[in-house]
Amino acid sequence: MAKLSSRLRNEKRKQLVAQYADQRAALKAVIKSKASSDEDKQKAQSALNELPKNSSPVRVRNRCEISGRVRGYLRRFAMSRIDFRLLALKGDIPGVRKSSW
Repeated sequence: MAKLSSRLRNEKRKQLVAQYADQRAALKAVIKSKASSDEDKQKAQSALNELPKNSSPVRVRNRCEISGRVRGYLRRFAMSRIDFRLLALKGDIPGVRKSSW
């Protein structure tokens, strides 16, 4: 089980990403636009650098909803392979059953 502080830090990052998503998208549009001048691009780049580091979506880590584990994360189920296996064997995940051949 991951430390509570690590999980809370990741949740805070998710909130910051959501909060600054519109600003970040607007600034990136200015930077990528061919119509904007070099000065506008530089101003947008410096404004983008002024935003909090944790507002970048790259810094958000995929964590298991149950245990907070980061390795062996199954994106489709939003949980780690270990918790997925335990719940699948119990029959708690609809549509999933143990395969045998």
